[in-house]
This record gives sequence, C-alpha cells and structure tokens, in this order.
Amino acid sequence: MTQSLRTLMTDLIDYAGLFPPAKLDMAKSVEAYNRCRVSDREWMLGRFICPLGRLREFTREASVLLPGTAGTSGYREMVDAGDPWRLSVLVDVPGEVDDATAAFEQALSTIDAFNEHHSREENGLASIDMVEMKVTNPATVDAVLDAMPEDLFPFFEFPVTTDCRGLVASLSGSAAGAKIRTGGIVGDAFPTAAEVAAFLHACHAAGVPFKATAGLHHPVRGSYRLTYEPDSACHNMHGFLNVFVAAALLCVKGVDMHATRSILHEEDASNFKFSEGVLGWKNFLVETAQAAKARETFALSYGSCSFDEPVEDLQRLGLL
Repeated sequence: MTQSLRTLMTDLIDYAGLFPPAKLDMAKSVEAYNRCRVSDREWMLGRFICPLGRLREFTREASVLLPGTAGTSGYREMVDAGDPWRLSVLVDVPGEVDDATAAFEQALSTIDAFNEHHSREENGLASIDMVEMKVTNPATVDAVLDAMPEDLFPFFEFPVTTDCRGLVASLSGSAAGAKIRTGGIVGDAFPTAAEVAAFLHACHAAGVPFKATAGLHHPVRGSYRLTYEPDSACHNMHGFLNVFVAAALLCVKGVDMHATRSILHEEDASNFKFSEGVLGWKNFLVETAQAAKARETFALSYGSCSFDEPVEDLQRLGLL
C-alpha cells in the first residue's frame, strides 16, 4: 500500500451498520464496529453512526465493549483505554424554524446526558462530537447554528437534485459541513455525476467541508447490486475513490466542472494513480501532503453500512 492511498483512506469510513442495506440490530452493529476497531484496518475507520433515538440502546449494547473499566469483552486487552469511541448522531429537525430550534435544543440535552454518562470509565468511554441532520432551507440552518455548542460539529444534508449553492453558501464562515446522499437501496436514490460534481464545486466555492453517505460501498464507479438479497436489482453506483480523488483535485488544483464529472464517471480503476508521493486521476495529480490537507479541511468522510466491503474491494484491486 502506498502512502498516498493511506492518506486518502485514513479515518474515511464512518460505520453505519444500523442502516440499509445491512440494517443490523444494535448488538451486531456495535460488535462489528468493535471488530473493525481492533483489526489491522482500524486506521480507515471513522465514527459510529447512530440515530438520536437509539442512544440508550447503544449504551445498553455497547458498554461492555467500550474502553473503560466496565467492559468484559475479550477485545478489552486490545483496546486503548484512553481512546473513547467517537459517535456521530442523526437528529431529525422539523422544517419550521421555531420547531427546528426546539427539537434541536431537546436533542442537545440528550447528547449532553450521553456524553456526561460516557465520560466516566465505569460506564465505558464514548463521545458524541458530530451531529447530522436534513434541512431544506437556510433559515433552519441559521437557527440550528445559533444553538450549536462549540464541541459539536454539524453536517447539514441538502437535496442536490436542484441547485444547492444557496444552501451550501449558508454554511460559509461557520464551523459546519455539508452532507450529500450518494445512494440508497433504490436506483432513484443515486444522484447523477453532474449533481455530485455541482455539490462538490458549491462546497469548494463556499469554503465548506463535506461528507457523503450511502451508496459508496465500492472504490470505483460501476454497476452493483442495490442490496444483499440474492435477487437484488443492480444500478450504477458512485465509487468512493471517484468522489474523494475528485474532491482532492478540486480542493488542491481547482479542476473545472468538466474534469470533475469525468473523474466521477470513471469506471477503470487503473486510471486512479497512487504512489508514495502523489495521487490522482490520469494526468491530474496532487502531492500526498496536499491530499492530506484536502482530507483534513474539505473531503472529511463518508458513511457506509459495511466496512468489510470497501476493504475487500481495495484488496481485489491490489491497492491494499
């Protein structure tokens, strides 16, 4: 494995095993996340994604696995007791501003209680430091940001089937990120390459970091099964290398919309370049140090209900 690929993939995959198509129960999800944490691919793993309403269930099922003095897991000796699990929590906010403010303030109380409980070793160490929510208008964004504490980083998910530049621009200058849904379990859930490119360019123009969610199980764009069912239909899916290499090139080189769309459409893995010192696509290359900065400040992560599938695909391509 090259240093540039490791730079691109470090902390990239937020684990969303609770969500389709995996849709594991909480016990299996936290067990799977824990296995990833103690594997030799742990460096690729980001946060555990959990809906706000399932935090008590998380506490009940995960406490024995969390770092601290309460755990009885066989993995205990392999876990750094000083390294709490990191969570990103999904919060539902209504469309009306007043209702959104009230709902978010109530969510903050739940998050504060969770963080206080899991700040004590006897309860298992964990911390919510990110929140994610869907919004459809800038007024809701402003209301939520006004209530946002400094120790939480929010992502706002916007629809991208229409011009998203105004919604993305509403985050400019704030400690917040934009979120794009890049797929799902039905074909209609997948935005076009042009829509993804427009989102990336809107984020870059506004100086807003982003994350993606859903549909990025595979490194390179292609036709894949929508679910794990034997009779599942197939659909063209975006590749996570396509999205994050395109984002790195946009962030560092300022590539134009045509180039971004071309990278997102790429289906030949050999056109993605990874060496010790550079990464990129075809003749569009950035230095590894520049890619690291793009990952830290712009292209932050993506959510996937599978951690094994992306890893196995990278291995099949000979990249890991």
